[in-house]
Amino acid sequence: MITKNYRLKEIELSDLKYIHKGLSNPDITKYYDVHFCTLKETEEQMEWYNNLKKEGTGIWWGIYDNQNHHFCGAGGFNNLDKQHKKAEIGLWLLKEYWGKEILKEIMPKLFNYGFTQLNLNRIEGFVVSENSKCKSALKKINFKYEGTMREYEIKNGKKINVDIYSILKSEWAKQKTLYN
Repeated sequence: MITKNYRLKEIELSDLKYIHKGLSNPDITKYYDVHFCTLKETEEQMEWYNNLKKEGTGIWWGIYDNQNHHFCGAGGFNNLDKQHKKAEIGLWLLKEYWGKEILKEIMPKLFNYGFTQLNLNRIEGFVVSENSKCKSALKKINFKYEGTMREYEIKNGKKINVDIYSILKSEWAKQKTLYN
């Protein structure tokens, strides 16, 4: 998938060093369930990406800039539920790409893929309640806040609230022209 400034390429084993660069950075993984200190540990994440595709429960892409082909981050779908036509969307960016409106540019491609290729009716986003930047970004691309799951997870011994956002296929169809 290609946008004006970015190219999305399915994640493969050769992306290990890029995935490690992102998921070993505590600033990036602060609100995530994963953090890998070594390349060897990061192989677990690579296996997760591979299993998503193999089991039909999701797909993730590496995000590369078109100008110099640098890796910027990753995004995709997981927890794909074909019966209920829904999936969870996720995205993370290397720190040097924060604030560059990449999300705004690539999310329409991900939405289009989810609603057309995966035949989804609903795309969900789960965000740690304290992650105000991510929540703000989701609102900018018209995700709707649905509520807060109180003390939904425990990370480093601390109980964490998680907010849930979603966008429906019918909402996307009505707003699609806003993204083109």
